Amino acid sequence: MNTPDGDPRPAQPAHRNPALWMVLGAFFFATMAVCVKFASAWFHSAELVFYRGLLGMVFMAVLARRQRIRLTTRYPGMHAWRSLVGVISLGAWFYAIAGLPLATAMTLNYMSSVWVAAFVVGGALIAWNPRDGTRAALQQGPLVLTVLAGFAGVIMMLRPNLAQDQLFAGLVGLLSGFTAAFAYMQVMALGKLGEPETRTVFYFAVGSAIAGGLGMVVSGVSPWDWRHALWLIPVGVLASLGQLCMTRAYSQGATLVVANLQYSGIVFGALYGLLLFGDDLPLLGWAGMGIILLSGMAATVLRARAVPRAPADDR
Repeated sequence: MNTPDGDPRPAQPAHRNPALWMVLGAFFFATMAVCVKFASAWFHSAELVFYRGLLGMVFMAVLARRQRIRLTTRYPGMHAWRSLVGVISLGAWFYAIAGLPLATAMTLNYMSSVWVAAFVVGGALIAWNPRDGTRAALQQGPLVLTVLAGFAGVIMMLRPNLAQDQLFAGLVGLLSGFTAAFAYMQVMALGKLGEPETRTVFYFAVGSAIAGGLGMVVSGVSPWDWRHALWLIPVGVLASLGQLCMTRAYSQGATLVVANLQYSGIVFGALYGLLLFGDDLPLLGWAGMGIILLSGMAATVLRARAVPRAPADDR
């Protein structure tokens, strides 16, 4: 099968499961976060963004070569916009992590799923014409509720708090989730145009490397030690794998289901905290984890039931 660019690509299997791609992507991102936690002892944020992007470029270029996918694109502007908002989101999140409690920063970043739901439903309502007899906009309601329920579970697990002197950092954290939602919507748009996921992730890695390099010009470079630098390899590889899975999920799946399942990253992160760092998870946190898992399953079931009746895409 060829893309609009004429790239030879293997035919997609008849059975797709974007939900599993999102869960797998969340696992890769959570594992990457563990590596970032260790690497941050020797490298500052700009360096981590730069090396994440640089290693991601190499990894995705090798993968593209194996898949016989050209990295040249007919949509450079769309890739530039996706990379720009993605890098802004990443930088804003790192700033929020530095200025806020980690739980608060993560909660604000994971509001991206709520923003995606707002964009999807808002767009459906704007395009909805009640006179044509369809109820496509109204059918989004149950899925939106699962997204909100999942976010409630995130709050229960992370229990964010915000001091009066952290207002600016809180606004930056809110910006990280808002711009991440724009990045995901752009990923969906590129997917509709037939852009290979490998190419989309490659250009985001390019944007990350450029932004991180500019940050290093301002912040400087940490002393280099190969023993410490080894942590950068899994950061770059896991970030690429996570981006690849997330891109495939948003390109092929039902938007609100994928947005909900993105919360599974919090569950993986909590489990890593328990196993590796001795973090404590109170009863309220376990209840929140259960709500996240149940909301993800509910969203998947609702989407599966809706497909036979309304095969039109809900994106």
